[in-house]
Amino acid sequence: MMSRLGIALMRAIAHLPLSWVRALGHALGVLLYALVGSRRKVVDVNLRLCFPQWTEAQRRQATRDVFVHVAQSFLDRAWLWHAPPDVVRSRVRLTGAVGELEGKEGTILFCPHFVGLDAGVSAMSQQVPRTFVGIYTQQSNPVVDAWVLKGRNRFGDARPMSRSEGVRDLIAALRAGNVMYLLPDMNFGPEESIFVPFYGVPAATVPSLSRFSRLGKAKVVPLITRLTPEGYEVRVCEAWRGYPTKDLEADTALMNLRLQEYIDGMPSQYYWVHKRFKTRPPGERAVY
Repeated sequence: MMSRLGIALMRAIAHLPLSWVRALGHALGVLLYALVGSRRKVVDVNLRLCFPQWTEAQRRQATRDVFVHVAQSFLDRAWLWHAPPDVVRSRVRLTGAVGELEGKEGTILFCPHFVGLDAGVSAMSQQVPRTFVGIYTQQSNPVVDAWVLKGRNRFGDARPMSRSEGVRDLIAALRAGNVMYLLPDMNFGPEESIFVPFYGVPAATVPSLSRFSRLGKAKVVPLITRLTPEGYEVRVCEAWRGYPTKDLEADTALMNLRLQEYIDGMPSQYYWVHKRFKTRPPGERAVY
């Protein structure tokens, strides 16, 4: 019942001016920052590990900003998924090396977990005439699951694949010239992960970017999303040259190193509410 009411509320918010939606998101973010102490601690630990040079005041302000940006981006799903298509196009600006997406070469979009990730998906499917595939994690609530699937696949030609389908279909899609969304920058547990540095801290990281690129004979194109007062900037970066190599660990370490460069440009827009360092190397203490 609450899920349906929440979705109905999002449909109503979709038609408000963007400044109003962002103001609501700001208020919600400040409220969550004050109330959700456990998640506030997660953000603080992440920032403490990754930015040891910051003062306590800097970390506190950045933590508050993270909550605000996460809340604003969540409410932005209202207009991304329910506003008229011309409204979405006017608020989501595609920039950078868009030419990398032309043609029929298999392409992996490396999509780090910035708060504007859903805006990036909308921009690609609405403004780029390609077929997209991606790995979809099913939501526990079937009503919410259907809403998320419909919203993320609102425009264009997109095919979500569940993790249970395996990698064979994804590799076949890449070799057929499709574009794949890949979000490998979170802690998915020790299974199939390797430890490589992330801001100098050993982080369990899935080496899927290198593996899919090699097996699918696909180039890697980073897609970086930035929340702006006007909506979102979705920047297509140039394809990584000389990637992948035959060294899976070196490729994965390079992915994290380049991710750091993207984060350094807008640290409070990264999804620090995730327990990125939950899985620790053998013998090391838990950090959360």
